[in-house]
Amino acid sequence: MSESMLFTLPDAEDNSFNIAEHLPAVVYFYPKDNTPGCTTEAQEFSALLPQFKQLGYSVVGISRDTEKSHHNFICKYQLNVTLLSDCEENVCRQFDVLKEKNMYGKKVFGIERSTFILDKNGNIVQEWRKVKAAGHAQIVLDTLQNHV
Repeated sequence: MSESMLFTLPDAEDNSFNIAEHLPAVVYFYPKDNTPGCTTEAQEFSALLPQFKQLGYSVVGISRDTEKSHHNFICKYQLNVTLLSDCEENVCRQFDVLKEKNMYGKKVFGIERSTFILDKNGNIVQEWRKVKAAGHAQIVLDTLQNHV
């Protein structure tokens, strides 16, 4: 796990966000803005953001939604985490989070809810895949508190 996972994506305000300038970081991938699980996860990461920052970590959420969708999602739920748009799915592929899913009997490709901790060099030092949204942000925070 020594491959550096650096990337640059647009944020909700259409600014270029270079992860290298925000390391170490917690990077979480989620399927879609304004859906129940994704809203829960974003709200929990937002609520715990001061504690992540205290440990020196940025928190970044990534989905295939547009910048405008992210902006509306942030405003609707008063989120304070950074949300990035990966409409081209390049970073999703880089982290291997696109998986075949079964939605209402149809096979579709979508983001498998996953979280990664990147160290100051952009290397993955911890990962969670097939995450359950509720309570996950606390698990990530606990992991960091026990290893920092």
